[in-house]
Amino acid sequence: MIQRFQVGKRLSEMAVYNGVAYLAGQVAEDDALDMYGQAKQVLASIDKLLAEAGSDKSRILMAQVFVANMIEFDEFNRAWDEWVSEGNAPPRASIEAKLANPNWKIEIVVKAAV
Repeated sequence: MIQRFQVGKRLSEMAVYNGVAYLAGQVAEDDALDMYGQAKQVLASIDKLLAEAGSDKSRILMAQVFVANMIEFDEFNRAWDEWVSEGNAPPRASIEAKLANPNWKIEIVVKAAV
């Protein structure tokens, strides 16, 4: 059975199937923040969604990071390094991409074991 969380007209924020949580791309609520601030908000959103599924950041299987401007990537990594579960850093891909909102600096997609 597929469980969907925070279902909207266009997308669900998360689906859980067969012991894996699949999160939609998470972006900052406050797009006026700098990269570090947006990254902190996105990572907090990931924590909240994973908790709803009965999981946490130590159980992330894969993270995909979409960065609007790689010049700011060090600021993202600073937030990530403060957040990531010690000894459980997941596989991660980082890609420079044009995001849907020109004020978003970062979008993160994760899959995690439940």
